[in-house]
Amino acid sequence: MLFFFNFLFAPHANSKDVPASIYDFKVAGVDGSTIDFSKYKGKKILIVNTASKCGYTPQYAALEKLYEKYKDKMVIIGFPANNFLFQEPGSNEQIATFCQKNYGVTFPIAAKISVKGRNMAPLYQWLTIKKYNNFQESSVKWNFQKYLINEKGQLVAVFPPATTPDDAEVIKAVEQQ
Repeated sequence: MLFFFNFLFAPHANSKDVPASIYDFKVAGVDGSTIDFSKYKGKKILIVNTASKCGYTPQYAALEKLYEKYKDKMVIIGFPANNFLFQEPGSNEQIATFCQKNYGVTFPIAAKISVKGRNMAPLYQWLTIKKYNNFQESSVKWNFQKYLINEKGQLVAVFPPATTPDDAEVIKAVEQQ
């Protein structure tokens, strides 16, 4: 039974689909553009899986404030996902409108993806599997889990969903050289 559970819910990463470096990722943006991670070399990258109908959704406001304060040295990229209780049911267009209208989001938002299970996006395979990220194994617990990449492209921190973007631990990690 455990094997069956793992087969259904474990990521099925094909190593050729998962780039070795964070800078090799190119993902679709919510607006149809391409988000090319190579353009963020030398900056920190905070990757957050998001949802518009979650108790943590107000974190968008704190993410935007964090981005405004540190955008010269850090980028935040939101990844809408519908993996938890169908809390991101909207289309990419609806998500973009929601983020702009309700929170004035100016940081990049990717097209909706899956952050767990059989259809886990290659980026989230890289973030959660140690053999790719060379940092630690993790799993996405809920919406608004945060992954911090340093200026050298290395995963250096994972913050649980309840840790807000303005938490002292997040700020310290962002400011750390």
